[in-house]
Amino acid sequence: METVEVDGLQIGYERAGAGPAVVLLHGYVGDGPTTWRGQLDELSDEFTVVAWDAPGAGSSSDPPEGFGLDDYADCLAGFLARLELRRPCVVGLSFGGILALALQRRHSGVADRLVLASAYAGWAGSLPADVAEQRLRQALVLADGTPEEFVAALSPTMFFSAVPSDTAKRFDASMRAFHPTGFRAMARASAEDVRDVLPGIDVPTLLVYGDGDVRAPLAIAEALQASIPGSRLVVLPGVGHVCNVEAPDEFNAAVRAFLDERG
Repeated sequence: METVEVDGLQIGYERAGAGPAVVLLHGYVGDGPTTWRGQLDELSDEFTVVAWDAPGAGSSSDPPEGFGLDDYADCLAGFLARLELRRPCVVGLSFGGILALALQRRHSGVADRLVLASAYAGWAGSLPADVAEQRLRQALVLADGTPEEFVAALSPTMFFSAVPSDTAKRFDASMRAFHPTGFRAMARASAEDVRDVLPGIDVPTLLVYGDGDVRAPLAIAEALQASIPGSRLVVLPGVGHVCNVEAPDEFNAAVRAFLDERG
């Protein structure tokens, strides 16, 4: 892991490969290198692949109280500038997808294209109000609980089918190492509504979802596709929420084909 300082926060990241930049944004559980191991290892043959730890996750500093989605987007823009990653493809999973949309809203010239995986237009923008509120309440309770309670509540919702035991163990371990302060911040940021940005997205956008996702069902993907001009949807069969971990080969093939369109 490497680190860089952005606006007073230490941001951890892993970088691999050379070529056009691909920046990977993890969800609100786990960390960057664990979530994106299959992409760091496999896409780095053609691309500069960077997986960050968001503020409050993994090896990064906890954000200050009240750190919201716009603050995450500004921090990400600063991170990309510090690493001189110009016009990257930004790939966001779940909360990372919400963050990618927030980056597009606040810093529209930064990303060259977007991949939104198991993403939302914010919980408030994609889920019924009562479901969004319940999800935030659950997250805030879990932030004050034990690591075992945290994993027991959330791990079963991440995958649709059995994954290799070493993969499951690594992902659970990354969840178990959550930062209470950072998790609360990411949960509150996830709960925001970013539907306003969707019609104005003017970069190529790929949506990748598993058809067995219980957290971001296909109806959410279809609503995003209908709202983002020219976007395309790839559905991975028999796959759950953390689709890039559960089906890395299929996920990588979809992303690689999308990236190769840049010529």
